[in-house]
Amino acid sequence: MKDFKAFTSGAKSIEMKKYLDIDNDRVKKMLDIKLKVFNSELTPDEARALVNKTFDSITAEEFAYGEQHLYDAGITDEIMAEGMDDILDVFKDVLVTSDLNLPAGHPIQTYADEATVLKKLVTEMELKLKAKFIKNEWLERYTKLSQINTHFSRKQHQLFSALERKGFDRPSKIMWTFDDRVRDAIKAAFELLNADKDKEFLDAQPHVIHLVRDILQKESDVLYPTSLKLISDEEFVEMRISDDEIGYCLIENPPTYKGLKKNSKPEPAVGKTGNEESLLNDLKAVFEKHGIANSVSKDDLLDVSTGRLTLEQINLIYRHLQVDLSFVDENDEVRFYTDTKHRIFPRSAGVIGRKVQNCHPRESLHLVEGVINAFRKGEQEKAEFWIDKGEKFIYITFTALRDEKGNYKGTLESMQEVSRIRSLTGSRRLLAWEDDKTDKEEKSAKADGAENNYGISPETVIGPLLERFPFIKAFLVSLSPEFDKLENPAIFNTMKEVATLNMISQVGGMQVNNLVQKIVKEISINT
Repeated sequence: MKDFKAFTSGAKSIEMKKYLDIDNDRVKKMLDIKLKVFNSELTPDEARALVNKTFDSITAEEFAYGEQHLYDAGITDEIMAEGMDDILDVFKDVLVTSDLNLPAGHPIQTYADEATVLKKLVTEMELKLKAKFIKNEWLERYTKLSQINTHFSRKQHQLFSALERKGFDRPSKIMWTFDDRVRDAIKAAFELLNADKDKEFLDAQPHVIHLVRDILQKESDVLYPTSLKLISDEEFVEMRISDDEIGYCLIENPPTYKGLKKNSKPEPAVGKTGNEESLLNDLKAVFEKHGIANSVSKDDLLDVSTGRLTLEQINLIYRHLQVDLSFVDENDEVRFYTDTKHRIFPRSAGVIGRKVQNCHPRESLHLVEGVINAFRKGEQEKAEFWIDKGEKFIYITFTALRDEKGNYKGTLESMQEVSRIRSLTGSRRLLAWEDDKTDKEEKSAKADGAENNYGISPETVIGPLLERFPFIKAFLVSLSPEFDKLENPAIFNTMKEVATLNMISQVGGMQVNNLVQKIVKEISINT
């Protein structure tokens, strides 16, 4: 094993320790015990007894600081992920936990509030296992439980990003694996439920419940308190702004967080303002860095490859593209993404400046690195992927960017939901507006028998429909993850009296005629 000073003197260790009050002797003792468990020199029970004899208490930040250096001591991410439950069990008697006591709106308090609701939900599920099986009741619970993906997404894109800037990158490498295990278990169980495999579904519930409770406990014990030590209050103020872009899990949007100190005015960071000025600031900073202009205003005309545009026009073009773009530079750092309304996968300003390797779960990292390495070596110029989600078909391309001399300058990712494009046939040579299209789809729906005894058509408003048939909400969420928004009270209350099935179908990437028919069929089965 390396000398302790050797593997705690790297750049990440030095950066992380700037924000923590760490006693190296205590950390060394703790690290020695962890390594002996990972190397099978001590059983977990033996290690737990030694920990209890050696320490009265261990703080979350001390525990986290030790985790950061296990990799340097030869403990890979794979070994860490498999052995983390044993390690937490070894230290559970001395690991200090305390109430957060944070104001509403603080990002960490928001995670904790979501966790409270999720814990209540899995307790309800546990009790439901002892009652008579009723599919619609389980559909309702799983529709809610699936919103944990929003909790994970915000954590992965916002919190992990902030921790990485402090030298603490083990959460994004290890906890992302645990998040995926929870997500996959919920998805698999949901599929069993929809397939009417009742016994298999019920048999899967103890595992799902355990995984959800386990990840929430890991967050509470280590992630939240360590984050509060490493991340400044000003950064949390900034983080709160971008949190809204991703959304929240089973809670209403929290209030604005303005900081623990009165009149807190954090310095705005390029690319992290969370509003429409962020792209303008990014572009302006790039131009000034390369000496193109000492001061570029949004109205100044700039020479681009095939024209002249202002920064404001560039920003508008990017915001209205029908394709999502992300740019990773030659140093593998995320430098840009388009903030479009139809964004397929969540993004937040916290991703800017982050290593792309930390933006993906460990299990898929080899694909990302394989593409980038092939581009960097000049072996390939383009890679394409597609994801078939039934009603949604997502087409993704990665393109190598090179300068005039052929030097690799980064990777451009483009992503588009193309289910409607794939369904087009024949030709359209005459102008047709969306209203015309809706009229035709409504006529088509009537011709196909979609307008029926229930009176449901493309113009049916979602609110009254769900009041009449409450189980349809869970059914819609089972059709597309985009319908998760129906479970958000703030969003649903805003849209319930105005959103028609035609509007809803566009959100879910479905043909309205097809959606109406599915709803009618589900109602006929359950009434």
